[in-house]
Order: sequence, then structure tokens, then C-alpha cells
Amino acid sequence: MQTLQQSPYLLYSDGNGNIFEDTSLYITGRSGWDAYPIPVEDWIDLPEGGQLYELPGRRGIGIDVVTGEMRLCEKGWAVAAFIPPAHTGLYMAAYETLPDAPTLPLFCYTAAGWYNDQLYVPAVRIEQDIRQEAAGYQDDQIQQGHDQLLTAYPHNRLVKHLMDNCCMTYTCPAARNLALGRWECPVPVSPACNANCIGCISFQPEDETIFSTQDRLTFKPTAAEIVEFTVPHLESAPFPIISYGQGCEGEPLLMWETIRESIVEIRKHTPKGSININTNGSKPDAVKALCEAGLNSMRVSTNSARKDVYTAYYKPNNYVFEDLIESLKVARRFGAWTSINYFVFPGMTDSIEEYEALRTLIRETDLCMIQWRNFNIDPDWYLEKIEVQDTGTCMGIKQMMELIREEFPHVKFGYFNPSMERIKGDYQKDFAH
Repeated sequence: MQTLQQSPYLLYSDGNGNIFEDTSLYITGRSGWDAYPIPVEDWIDLPEGGQLYELPGRRGIGIDVVTGEMRLCEKGWAVAAFIPPAHTGLYMAAYETLPDAPTLPLFCYTAAGWYNDQLYVPAVRIEQDIRQEAAGYQDDQIQQGHDQLLTAYPHNRLVKHLMDNCCMTYTCPAARNLALGRWECPVPVSPACNANCIGCISFQPEDETIFSTQDRLTFKPTAAEIVEFTVPHLESAPFPIISYGQGCEGEPLLMWETIRESIVEIRKHTPKGSININTNGSKPDAVKALCEAGLNSMRVSTNSARKDVYTAYYKPNNYVFEDLIESLKVARRFGAWTSINYFVFPGMTDSIEEYEALRTLIRETDLCMIQWRNFNIDPDWYLEKIEVQDTGTCMGIKQMMELIREEFPHVKFGYFNPSMERIKGDYQKDFAH
């Protein structure tokens, strides 16, 4: 990995799939609505599995290498990077959006630059776990695992959904790991949801300008279907986890009775591994019932620790922000591991107001972990949808992480749900190797 002595150059696309560098402009990064120079020390090599996007209808913003003034690159469209799981972006791509520009699809848009034949992104590796690294997926082995699971469970609708849709159609990393018999096993359970998230990846209204990236589960699996393939996974997989609540479904707590029944039955057959739920935390009573049944960990997703910002994005039905706070408290009372799936949006996440709200959330809930996840959304579209014109004073994502780590040294940072080995043992030692 090269150590940069200067800022990388801006990248632009010609609209035909070709990307070039503009050596007259240093790249800038976006925080909130604005573009800023990016500190040299914040750049890392684009990790393996990362890729570049063309941003149609958008002109990249750079810093003129001669004058030091900010200006647009008029040579082509702006470029952004997708950075793979386990990495958290510090700045988004900076650009000016033209009036007829299409809304961007639901991906993350990290700044990207070029220098000395190398692509760079402003990011940190927040998690050492290798469970979703691109190098770990061999197509022939995945196909073999797919075939074996469908043969072993020919009448299991959930296995068929996970293998044919999630694994083979959408290349879901968790479903691919299930096919490979390792680590975290996805368990989608709910075709319905009690939130109307603006950036929902499994359901978008027909009149919206974006599309969901995958189809939502269309049936309610039975506890027997869940138990049939999760028990063997917990018994045989390294660092095993099963996780209710996936991107291909609604809200799993709406199916809490089925989940509870399955947990009770699973624990009759095996004590191994961790049972986790990824949820919006909307039903504290359901969380209590699941913890009583044997739930080991819970991850609650949120775009913000502030009620108004959360509500503007999630648009909850029949629950309020305070419910997810109570759910985190309930889980901790039962000794369960708790995380927040924290959607990182530079210029919002690192605002002074958000920082103070996050500190309060950590203290009130005795939070165990923050998963610093890149927010997959068009930045302009998001800020307009939640009606934010001014994001306030910001400190930078990296500084915010440092301050939280300093004040709350017990709170773990990461990107994935930890295995029971990591929860009970040395968090920094046990990884999915």
C-alpha cells in the first residue's frame, strides 16, 4: 500500500464505461451538501471487491492544481466508488448535479481518486472479519453448496428462496456463505414491514424514481422450515451464527411468534452458536419474549440517534423512536449482545448534534457495539426527502469515531454481527478465517 504525499487526482467517466483521471484537478470529498479537501492521511487503496460507478448528470468537483480554487470537471460525468463490507467511507463523492440528472440507485457513493497507477478512497477498515471479502467466494464451490442444500431440503421453501434468489440471483454474501457452510446464516422470515424506509432495498412504491435492489420474501416460513436447516448450520459451521432479519424481507419482529417457536426448538437440538436478530426494534415486548426463548444478540438499524432524523427516514407505522431504545434496553437486561446498524452519512452522522445524541443512546442503552455501515442512498435525494437544508457543524467521521472510542472504550466497532466466540472471548482475536 502506497503512502500518499499529495491528494489523488479527480476521476471522470466518458459515459461509455471508460474512466480517466484529470491531472489538472485534485479530488474533493462531500460532507453534507458541501465539498471539501480530503486530508492526505485519510486515503487508502481501493480494497479488493471495490468498484467504480459513473454518476450520470453530475460534474465532479475538484481543486485546481495551479490556482487552488475549486471548480467543476467539464470533461465527463463524476465518478464514485463502492467500498466493500468491513470498510467505512469518510467522504462521499463531491459533484454538482445537473437539472435533468437521474436519481442514483441504492448504493454507497464514496469519493475516489487516482495517483501513480492506483485507485484510492477515503475510508477506514473498521472490521478485520473476512466473512464477506470477495476473495473468499469461489463460484464452483458456491454452486456445489447450492445444489447440496436444495437436494438435502427439497421441500423447504426458505432454503429454496435463499439459494435460488439470494445466493444465485442477487449474490447475497450471507446466502453465499450459507452455501459454503460457514459463519453467519441468513434467516428471512417476514414479507411485511411496519416502516416505510425511504431507501428500502426490498420495496419501493411504483411512483418512486428508484427501484428496490432485490425482491422481498413472498411467504411466511414455518418454524419447522427454519429449524430444519439452521440446526445443522449451527452444529457444523465455523463461528456459527443464524440471523433473522435480512435485506430480502420486511420487519422480522412482526413474525416474533414464529421466531420464538423456532428458537425454542433449535435450542432443544443444539446449544452451539449465536442466535441473532436484525431488526428495527419496534416491538420491545416481542424482543423480551425472544430473549426469554434464547435470543443471544440483536442489531437495531438506524440512520440516526436523533428522533426527528430517524422518523423522517423510517416513516414508522404504529411505533416510535423510543421503542427501539427500549428494545435495546430490554435485550441488555437479558444479557444479550446489542449493536446498532449505524448508517454513516458524512455531514450528518458526524454533526455535533448527532454526536451528542449518539452518546446519550450509548449511555442509556448500555450498547455493546456500533456497526459503522455505509449508507446506500443518493445523497441529494436523501437530504431532500428528509428535508435537511443545513446539516450543522460537523467534526469528520474519523474524529467522531475517535471521540466515541475514547469515551466509551467498552463499545466495540465493527461491520458484522460477532460470533459467540467473539462475544464471549477476545473480541479482537477471533475472526472468520
